[in-house]
Amino acid sequence: TFSRHQLRPRGSSKRLGPLGDQSFLGLLRTKNLSREKLVDVLRAAVVEQKGPLVTLNKPQGLPVTGKPEELTLFSVLPELSQSLGLGKQELQVVRAPGKETSGLVLLSSCPQTASCLQKFFSHSRRAQRPTATYSAVTVGIPGVSEGKIQAALKLEPTDGVNLVVPVRNPSRKDILEGVKKTLSRFRVVATGSGCALVQLQPLTVFPNQLQVHMILQLCPVLGDHMYSARVGTVLGQRFLLPPENAKPQRQVLDETLLRRLHLTPSQAAQLPLHLHLHCLLIPGPRPRDTPIELLAPLPPYFSRTLQCLGLHQQ
Repeated sequence: TFSRHQLRPRGSSKRLGPLGDQSFLGLLRTKNLSREKLVDVLRAAVVEQKGPLVTLNKPQGLPVTGKPEELTLFSVLPELSQSLGLGKQELQVVRAPGKETSGLVLLSSCPQTASCLQKFFSHSRRAQRPTATYSAVTVGIPGVSEGKIQAALKLEPTDGVNLVVPVRNPSRKDILEGVKKTLSRFRVVATGSGCALVQLQPLTVFPNQLQVHMILQLCPVLGDHMYSARVGTVLGQRFLLPPENAKPQRQVLDETLLRRLHLTPSQAAQLPLHLHLHCLLIPGPRPRDTPIELLAPLPPYFSRTLQCLGLHQQ
């Protein structure tokens, strides 16, 4: 029987260790984290293992890929496969959010299954049917309760980091040189304390697409220390700064919001990105079956933020 799967980590989220500290419970602390400990964390985050598919709820701060010497999800897949009793059937990543985003990761130990899933995701994108739904807390409230965000984006090297910048009226040459037209849906779920809980559904794939799309709505994601500086405020009115005039810096929150969150400015500087891959659709066992909906609960620090801001999910 296929139905909704409410994904809950097997381990307690309240114990201190790699996934807990006094400020932000559930936040992965990667400093001095060993490979063995990371495998333990990921094993505890596994929410379902069915046939060749393994789903887990990735903690914020864990990169999926990286340099050979870096500790990433990809780097410990052989050990995780062994730990889950898969033997020589090594897992591969089918779908996963980026480093700063928490939420659903879909793994497969069968190349044919992985290929089938990738085709499903690609076909859904071409048909503009969303398969992923993210939850985000934004600083500021979008001007409309729901809609679409369209923007041409490109990666631009800045001080050794590739930053995503919007491109107005891209030419054909721009498209050939890496500019991509992107599209997301959004819906405001709740508002409070000048912030919003927003549901986001990307219909295209581009690095940091959702963060930049919310910047274009003048509502940066809470904990976005990369792009939030692009939104300026004068006499209470928000406006968009050119990327060249707003280099990445720690997100600055006003005193009222800090009090609501019960955070000091130094704690706010360490605030994790409040962007979580909450729901993922995968195909049913037969072609005409309704897609299966996988759900991942929010990290404890995310839930605490909602409580502090009075953002009650419906």
